[in-house]
Amino acid sequence: MAARVVQIEADGGSRGNPGPAGYGAVVRDPETGEVLAERSESIGVATNNVAEYRGLIAGLEAAAELNAAEVDVRMDSKLVVEQMCGRWQIKHPGLRPLAAQAAGLVARFAAVRFNWIPRERNRHADALANAAMDAAAAGASAPPAIEKPRIVEPPREVAAPDSAARARAREVAAGAATARATGSDATAAPASWEPRPSLTGTRLVLVRHGETEYTEQGRYSGRGDIALSARGRAQIRATAARVAALAPGAVAVVSSPLTRCVATAEAIAGALGDRPVRRDDDLIECDFGAWEGRTFAEVRQGWPGELDAWLASTRIAPPQGESFTQVAERASRAVARLCAAYPRETVVVVSHVSPIKLMLRDALAAGDSFLHRLYLDAAGISVLDMWPDGGVAVRSVNETGHLDGID
Repeated sequence: MAARVVQIEADGGSRGNPGPAGYGAVVRDPETGEVLAERSESIGVATNNVAEYRGLIAGLEAAAELNAAEVDVRMDSKLVVEQMCGRWQIKHPGLRPLAAQAAGLVARFAAVRFNWIPRERNRHADALANAAMDAAAAGASAPPAIEKPRIVEPPREVAAPDSAARARAREVAAGAATARATGSDATAAPASWEPRPSLTGTRLVLVRHGETEYTEQGRYSGRGDIALSARGRAQIRATAARVAALAPGAVAVVSSPLTRCVATAEAIAGALGDRPVRRDDDLIECDFGAWEGRTFAEVRQGWPGELDAWLASTRIAPPQGESFTQVAERASRAVARLCAAYPRETVVVVSHVSPIKLMLRDALAAGDSFLHRLYLDAAGISVLDMWPDGGVAVRSVNETGHLDGID
């Protein structure tokens, strides 16, 4: 079996040197570029160099958890790279314990190679570090670990009696059994190939709002309250008729508070016999911050590093914006409230592309790459059923047949 090699990109910094500080570290598959793990943390008041060492340590710890044998470390800190290679002395007493800790981690691998890279090639780790620094400056605490390292298609390990693979299998099996026994994990519904009766669950008819001018122009459209375009108004009339035929017994229509969703929801409510429209702030679109209203090309040109980091991790937010992790948290709250309020009923949910994608991702127990592979049309319809024991059935995704013929 070939030894596993990973690539670490690490960075750290402070606002003031010393000042509010934080670090970021990314572990990648060097062949595919796939992100295997991320680490980020606010560390209070510290110097740039202390934060850089902390980023290196976090990256090495993540690589060790991935059972890597060899590591290529890439940093834009000349000081850390040269000191870890033994070419520069460690004169500052505050750095010596950190260097010793890093050296202890290095000893756990068969080989570790250190390379200096320019800052523009370290954008992902830099973005993580800056987010942690922002949190430190605001007096908040960035999560100490953005996510536990996850293995993407790791080398297969034979499950010998005392192997790590068998130990992990026992751990997973025990955890699943405990979750089912205690009811602590809503996703641990009893597995079954047998179709479940939809009448015993809550059916959510998820509808993306109709088009706006921003949709047609390829612009980031988040919290800006943009009205439907003429094409969007035609779309929602067709969508309302389709929802009324698909779910004539729907008891409620719940909508994002933004105008483009409310107009879509009101058209659907009218087609259902004037159902009341209830607004839920947790269904609002992602806050794209500084990118709001800008075209995709403008953002790529103006914020290339930030865009790359955002696309690589759901925990990275656009400048002054909101991360998909934050959107997922509130979308999950909204779904939980709907299931609790409307057991054994059908509810129409009118929202935006990001919250609906995240709902479907979670319903399908998919990974984050699902978000970039799923396309949701304006005025498209998706349907999912949810049961109190955590069972989920996705009935349809992005139904758009009702939009045929709309120019």
